[in-house]
Amino acid sequence: MIFKQYFDTASFTYTYMIADPDSKEAVFIDPVDTNVDEYLELLKNLDLKLMYSFETHVHADHISASGLLRQATGAQTCIGLHCGSETADNQLEGNEVFAFGEDTLIRTLATPGHTPGSTSFLWNDKIFTGDALFIGGCGRTDFQNGDAGELFDSVTQKIFTLPGETLVYPAHDYKGDFVSCVSQEKTKNPRFAGKSRDQFIEIMDNLNLPMPKLIDKAVPANLYCGLDEEQATQMADDSEYIFPDKERRGVQGKINSKKQKIKQINVDAAKEIIASYDPIILDVRKTKEYSLGHIDNAINIPHDDILSKVQVVLAARSKDTQVLIYCATGNRSIAVGQTMKELGYSNIVSLSGGYVKWKRELMSA
Repeated sequence: MIFKQYFDTASFTYTYMIADPDSKEAVFIDPVDTNVDEYLELLKNLDLKLMYSFETHVHADHISASGLLRQATGAQTCIGLHCGSETADNQLEGNEVFAFGEDTLIRTLATPGHTPGSTSFLWNDKIFTGDALFIGGCGRTDFQNGDAGELFDSVTQKIFTLPGETLVYPAHDYKGDFVSCVSQEKTKNPRFAGKSRDQFIEIMDNLNLPMPKLIDKAVPANLYCGLDEEQATQMADDSEYIFPDKERRGVQGKINSKKQKIKQINVDAAKEIIASYDPIILDVRKTKEYSLGHIDNAINIPHDDILSKVQVVLAARSKDTQVLIYCATGNRSIAVGQTMKELGYSNIVSLSGGYVKWKRELMSA
């Protein structure tokens, strides 16, 4: 197996990658957005397919790369159900098992307390504890609906009941430590060792720590897998992996009215159009999204620049040329298609499921 530990110096965050060298399937745990190019370069160099991006919780000190990785690779995003991150593909309740590679299993443990949706991930003899348990400490419980008593129960009744030799890999470290084990944390962690539940709660209630510097930016973004709310809302799609309970969001009705006006096609139909015609392939995602991966020969005009740029960029092409539009999961492209029809373009189709669907079908081929 391939196992890598990354450290983000700005947020003191640990990110982990696990990969099976035979199947070439990989996962990330707690990826950071500013390092996404490094992750993608690693995947490329090792010829790996990213299957899942796991989040231990909604982080307050950095922005997740999960949403960007989903767009670039088609990987599924996974986070605790009670985190409130409705755009994630998999809402975790604990006790789920994720398989990748020939016989690689990652098991989830619900370990609430730092946040209500905090989740740890168990792989072989390693547990990735997020902020539930640090090396010689633990995550705070004084914001994001944290609960000190619940955290004590999670650590002592779930993590500390694992075999003592189980290696502990946290989401953060501020002292230069890399790894611990269950036995060491049970006997030496000053927050837990020899402490009763009431004593632990008293310790946590009197930390008096300043708020994380990025909390006002990071938490809202991480509720959408690291994307801004506008972008995540535009990504809402009636597929099986985005907003399965559509009544929870006030966007679906608006989107459906636009869908009736633009023809949607699947990935196979899009490939046929690309192979048989000389279509305009228009990528209407943001520039950063496009840079992480795109369909060959696609022209990038972000959706909010369509009115000002599309007729200039496409001036050499007839308005009756076949146009294939795509975004991340299909809704920005529908809105752009409607705008282009109003500008006189007559032969427009939208890729249903967008680039995420395109990548996932390539992965499964």
